[in-house]
Amino acid sequence: MIKYAAEVLIIIINFAIFGFIHSYLATNKIKKILTEKFGNLIAFYRLFYNVISVAMLYLFYLYLPQPDITIYDLPSPYDFVILIPQFLSLIGLIWAFRFFSTSEFLGISQIRRWYKGEYNIAELDEHLTLRIEGPYRFVRHPTYLFAILFLLFRPTMDLFYLTLFICIVIYFYVGSYYEEKKLVERFGEEYISYQNLVPRIFSVSLFKPYKKL
Repeated sequence: MIKYAAEVLIIIINFAIFGFIHSYLATNKIKKILTEKFGNLIAFYRLFYNVISVAMLYLFYLYLPQPDITIYDLPSPYDFVILIPQFLSLIGLIWAFRFFSTSEFLGISQIRRWYKGEYNIAELDEHLTLRIEGPYRFVRHPTYLFAILFLLFRPTMDLFYLTLFICIVIYFYVGSYYEEKKLVERFGEEYISYQNLVPRIFSVSLFKPYKKL
């Protein structure tokens, strides 16, 4: 058991390091410093940031210990039944993705604007828009909500996956806090009003849709 406890601790520490680096590189402070040094080449930062993030996650998964203690393994037919809410959460993710620009998120739109000479350096690495539509009327971070549900509902669970899942949920909550600081800076009172009326990820009022004051 000491061996497994040590492995879990190693996973948590490394994930915390990843989370700190990932969040710090996303701050406006870093982006403004890079803008001062490289000008409108900041348009390439979003794509670079995503590539670095994926590479870090891959190395994280590849080299960290993976304690394989089975927490549960659902027998039939429950192993099939639990896939139903997982499938519904996947549909929810697809629904949420419809209401923001995937190409902007990946960093492709920024490069296109830079290539056309239309990039606004004041936007730093991302053109932010506030669209309170679809699932965003019920929860401020529907992609996080549906991602958590998708990861939660699975027919088998081992210690490695459970540890990662808990780390991811905590990171979503902490990360969304800093993400919203930037949104308040950008949209001001409009976003603050939205925060006051709609839950961040989970809430008992989840099914009360947002109505603009």
